[in-house]
Amino acid sequence: MRWFIIGLAFLATVINYLDRQTLSVSAPVLRQELNFGDIEYSRIVFAFMLAYTVMNGVSGPLIDRLGTRTGYALCMLWWSIASILHAFARSPLALGVYRFLLGMGEAGNWPAAVKVVSEWFPARERALASGIFNSGSAIGAIIAPPLVAWLVLRFGWQAAFIIVGTAGFLWLALFLPTYHTPKEALGEVRAPAPPVVPLFRQRFVWSLTLSKVLFDPVWYFYIFWFPQYLNSARGFDLAKIGLYGWIPFLTADIGNIAGGAVAALLLRRGLSVPTVRKIVLFLFPALMTSAIPAVLVADARLSIALVSVATFGYTGTLANMLALPADFCPKNALASVWGLASMGSGFGGMLFSLATGWVVARFSYTPAFIGFGLMPLAASAILLFVTCRAPVARLVK
Repeated sequence: MRWFIIGLAFLATVINYLDRQTLSVSAPVLRQELNFGDIEYSRIVFAFMLAYTVMNGVSGPLIDRLGTRTGYALCMLWWSIASILHAFARSPLALGVYRFLLGMGEAGNWPAAVKVVSEWFPARERALASGIFNSGSAIGAIIAPPLVAWLVLRFGWQAAFIIVGTAGFLWLALFLPTYHTPKEALGEVRAPAPPVVPLFRQRFVWSLTLSKVLFDPVWYFYIFWFPQYLNSARGFDLAKIGLYGWIPFLTADIGNIAGGAVAALLLRRGLSVPTVRKIVLFLFPALMTSAIPAVLVADARLSIALVSVATFGYTGTLANMLALPADFCPKNALASVWGLASMGSGFGGMLFSLATGWVVARFSYTPAFIGFGLMPLAASAILLFVTCRAPVARLVK
């Protein structure tokens, strides 16, 4: 049953990224039809990140209080409606408003899914389970370029948003009748959730949040800007983006499973959970430096290959980051912890999204790729030397 349950979280994450990336794939058409450029596009992305950031701090505690089933369902319902509303945008401002609404709903997916993992999986399987559900982000990103490009070319961009947005309602029809919290976890889950402010003061929580300020904007860069990079810097048209733009997200999907599988293998070899987490939180971020040569090489195929290594490293790291809160924190606080940490992700995403638009418009993609190749190393240092050394009473043995 637990593998079926994690399958539901996987499907929710696929839908989350399909809804999210419909804009980035259809952006070349939207930019012409609604008449906006790089700066306006960065502001639209900023609107999403602003809502996503604020609601991470709200949705996590809310899900801890409402319960996983109700909280997850409400988030899916909200973001599916917001996705469909994109079809009615007639200006960059309207597109930004609908993007803001989408970010409000999508923020709840990861706090809810982290809670699902903690309720259904023991420590030795949490990294693998987290990798499985989080691989939905890569699958969604893989499917989005060819699917959305085909929908836009065949039916128009409005129909693309409507069709993709309806997938969430199908998920709700499957999730609501089947999800429940296992009996073994009920006692800890039903305990009162801790207050947010004292929780954030814990060294583990604030340092995890700080690491995500530097780590997750790298992924947002690939999600929101990579199709634009292929178009403006490498000369790809929409059809060619649909043909090749999914490749880095395929390797990201493999990285999700690899991150969990490597952790599980090392645990079976007798290493402790803290030791394994530290090994993988050094190994996979180091791979993300391949973004630097990706922007320097002349061959577009080699550039895509190097970006693919970076996305593999990102998801391999994240599979283990997602498992960290359950190693350190009680189940009644996990959605709150990940929601707070994801606020760091959102603040970083907002800051670096605006910076990316400014840098690209005034210089080129080169400094952006170099910066996003180095940031994972700084995030890894925080995780290794602060987060994983936090004094805790509940570290899994």
